[in-house]
Amino acid sequence: MNKINPIIKEFSAPYKREITKILNAIKKYDRIAIFRHTAPDYDALGSQYGLATWIKDNFPNKEVRCLGENHVTFTPRIFPESASLNQDWFTEPFLGIIVDTGNKSRISDPRWKKAKYKIKIDHHPEVEKYGKASIVNTNGAAAAENIVGILLNMKGNYVLSKEAARYFYFGIAGDSGRFQYSSTSEHTFAIAGELLKTGINISKIYQEMYLKQIDDLYVTAYVLGHFKISEHGVAYYVLDKKVQEELKITTERGKENVNLFSNIEGVNAWCSVTEDPKDHCWRISIRSKETPINEVAAKWEGGGHAQASGAKIDNLNQLDDFIADLDKLF
Repeated sequence: MNKINPIIKEFSAPYKREITKILNAIKKYDRIAIFRHTAPDYDALGSQYGLATWIKDNFPNKEVRCLGENHVTFTPRIFPESASLNQDWFTEPFLGIIVDTGNKSRISDPRWKKAKYKIKIDHHPEVEKYGKASIVNTNGAAAAENIVGILLNMKGNYVLSKEAARYFYFGIAGDSGRFQYSSTSEHTFAIAGELLKTGINISKIYQEMYLKQIDDLYVTAYVLGHFKISEHGVAYYVLDKKVQEELKITTERGKENVNLFSNIEGVNAWCSVTEDPKDHCWRISIRSKETPINEVAAKWEGGGHAQASGAKIDNLNQLDDFIADLDKLF
């Protein structure tokens, strides 16, 4: 293995023991299942498939499966479909690795509980401890960033393939807002540099990430025609069930236009508010330029990162109070 970048070495130095435990577990178990959170994003999927690819590249005899619901647009356009396993698969001992998930209730596929040995790798504030081995480093802009750092710090002659690097780059670019969020650090760029060394084509990656269809323009037009801005610069748009049907989008896609307001003078924070008929609530994605908004998100049954969080309200009667809470920040 090539010499480790000192920045990458120092970042993961506090986790030496856990890194050894993770490597030993991967070596020990022939059957490995990788889990991530529900409603997956680029980081959840990129971390999952990047890690699965790395394990298969370096331990080709291992059986590695990625579990959880498929994404409404990323699958199978960018990421493979999740494994479909019957209950018999889980009767034999297996290693369960959970990535990018702060608490147990958000893990997609409850069969993670059946794992003989559990590992947690995350970058969110630790809401809930779980796993016999756990690395939670909130200084990482993405779980994928933390995972690559862990892999590069493992003792042994291991390869980081172009395919694995491609998946990890999706995760890092997604959760760092293409390296624009304040969570982006020197370490984030150092890890991205290691991924670039594999020969990945980042122009193609960004084209895949932000590919749009003609019908998507109508959704954008609706958002631009119906958004509102509060007194202190909180922009938001609302997509109820009827509007979603008219625009031919799913609930999961409601937040796709939230960053239309990211570089608008006078807009300090911006939100998408999307009705979720299945869970009888309204899901809110929140972003901000600088001011942390995660405490407001936590008050409204959510949480996340300082400038990128999610929340939930039971009905639109609560929307004014939610926006008022954000407005107070500015």
